[in-house]
Amino acid sequence: THRAPPRRRAGVRHPRWPATAALGENPSVTDLLEDLQWRGLIADSTDRDELAALLGGSQTFYCGFDPTAASLHVGNLVQILTMRRLQDAGHRPLALVGGATGLIGDPKSSGERSLNAAETVTAWSQRIESQLRHFLDFDDSASNRAAMVNNYSWTEGLGAIELLRDIGKHFSVNRMLDREAVRARLEGSGISYTEFSYQLLQAYDYVRLHLDHGCMLQTGGSDQWGNITAGVDLVRRMTGDSVHALTTPLLEKADGTKFGKTESGTVWLDPDLTPPYAFYQFWVNADDRDVAQYLKVFSLRPRAEIEELLTSSQERPHARLAQVALAEELTSLVHGEAACLAVQTASQALFGRQELQDQDPGALSAALREAGERTVARAELDAGLPVVDLLAASELVAGKGAARRMIKEGGAYLNNERITDETRVVTADDLLNDEWLVVRRGRKNFVGVHVV
Repeated sequence: THRAPPRRRAGVRHPRWPATAALGENPSVTDLLEDLQWRGLIADSTDRDELAALLGGSQTFYCGFDPTAASLHVGNLVQILTMRRLQDAGHRPLALVGGATGLIGDPKSSGERSLNAAETVTAWSQRIESQLRHFLDFDDSASNRAAMVNNYSWTEGLGAIELLRDIGKHFSVNRMLDREAVRARLEGSGISYTEFSYQLLQAYDYVRLHLDHGCMLQTGGSDQWGNITAGVDLVRRMTGDSVHALTTPLLEKADGTKFGKTESGTVWLDPDLTPPYAFYQFWVNADDRDVAQYLKVFSLRPRAEIEELLTSSQERPHARLAQVALAEELTSLVHGEAACLAVQTASQALFGRQELQDQDPGALSAALREAGERTVARAELDAGLPVVDLLAASELVAGKGAARRMIKEGGAYLNNERITDETRVVTADDLLNDEWLVVRRGRKNFVGVHVV
């Protein structure tokens, strides 16, 4: 489903950074933890009272991202924006990219991971670092400025004897076997020593970040609780210090499908993998049953504003106010205000509210591909393509007879212009950006016809 957003109000801004802290200028630790709890962002944590005391002052914390693909995806936004909230509250984030752990791979329940080439992991690490810099404040003038770290820097020189003698001796094999993914693999296809040892490397990250940066807290998804607490335990065993852990729940969609997945695949943060139009539509099309949870988890709006928005949405469900607000906020945050505006104006144009000829070519092409692309050969246009044949090729009508009836009834449009003559011939002069024709039936149904 492709929805046209409402007209953008003049003066509305969506700054990437800096942002007003969602909890106020100097939120107390109670406010911070209560806000995270209200947003549904606390799954598990170490001792709550100790954690509250720890967060009473500015603390250094970290969250890790393994380069298992060329881009982060919308699921990673849960962790990224949790880091952003903690930084807004005065804490210092360390964004860890797993250049070393990405070479190994965290065990999956389903089977052994394919090991990627070192050059590939390095390239993916660099791309992920670039993406993470977009969301956190790395300005040297900030007292709690973020820092980027890569665990390959301290793992590349780690020898086998040192790994086994100094780190491995602190791990209980029995405890490692208790991990759900490991148990599933042992009961099924088995697990390699490589993946079984992943936990040692990730736990050692916490030790190094605690010693080198004074890191006192690790955050992550609830599926990482075993790895994270292994790091907490390793810090205690190797240094005698107490550190903490906080995990967020894994999101589940009301319809039972996996969050962050669409019919076309994963929703990536990289615009080359998921165009801004498709990214925008992912949020606009959120199920009404899910949108309250999404707003709490992903929006940087304060609680009062979210509650007001949800109330308005319940009063006017047809307007999808919450979905549109979330789509606008996150598209602006991830891709920038200009890209969000291009997406919105392209959508307006496809529904006849803007001039198609004035749209950004990239945004228009992405929108048409996402809407349902049809193709015709350029040779057909060069020869002169009857408009009735084009309507039939668009599949908006059942055939040429239905196309003629639609024209007579006034419901057929080509590039937002009503077709009144069923004998009209479509030529290359009708093309948008020298490659597209927009065919619409009535006010809401359209497709992009790609001339190839």
